[in-house]
Amino acid sequence: MISQLKKIHLEEKAELSRSLEEKNILLKEIHHRVRNNMQVISSLLRLQSAYIEDDNKSLKVFQECQNRIRSMALVHEALYRTNDFTTLNLNEYIKRLGNELLRSYNLNPEKIKMDVDVDVKAVALDMDTGIACGLILNELMTNSIKYAFPGGRNGKIKVNFSIVDKKANLTVSDNGIGLPKGFEVNNCKTLGMRLVKTLVDQLEGELEIKNHYGTSFKIEFPAIKEA
Repeated sequence: MISQLKKIHLEEKAELSRSLEEKNILLKEIHHRVRNNMQVISSLLRLQSAYIEDDNKSLKVFQECQNRIRSMALVHEALYRTNDFTTLNLNEYIKRLGNELLRSYNLNPEKIKMDVDVDVKAVALDMDTGIACGLILNELMTNSIKYAFPGGRNGKIKVNFSIVDKKANLTVSDNGIGLPKGFEVNNCKTLGMRLVKTLVDQLEGELEIKNHYGTSFKIEFPAIKEA
């Protein structure tokens, strides 16, 4: 009787192991396909932009859409590379995103340095939070790349992420020329800033902007998960 129960237990354990393995394979395939689909969309936008003539504004819109899609695709790519497929390695993600943005705007990484400092406790985020943070990072880093260093000047963009007292703190700063005089995020009509504000609200967070010796955007929101 005891040996029979042990056999049943081992069979159930083996079945559970097979079920978990099948689930992991399925999740991996889903993230892989989502990433590939987003890359296809990005490629279509790039191809379509080649048919735009003498309209620099439209070209910029296409480029910014590509970058937003790429930031989400990178989240799924990062999840695809993990073991549990549910948490995002933020440190690697930020570095990859920064390099992709510099390449997108044909900028020399030797002229604009990326400094990433992620607290070890905050290295892992769930997918929903990761996508929101990824889009926020995309907008704020793009803003620095496009406007903070005019005339080809050298500069630095710094990203900090930490968890303090169960609060996640994400800061994107640069040592560029700063924001325009009288800038107010609530009155800003650009899609990028409106998107940042919407995503901060989605994270139930607060946004603080400092415009001194460059620009600093600090976002604080409830920590979803500590690694």
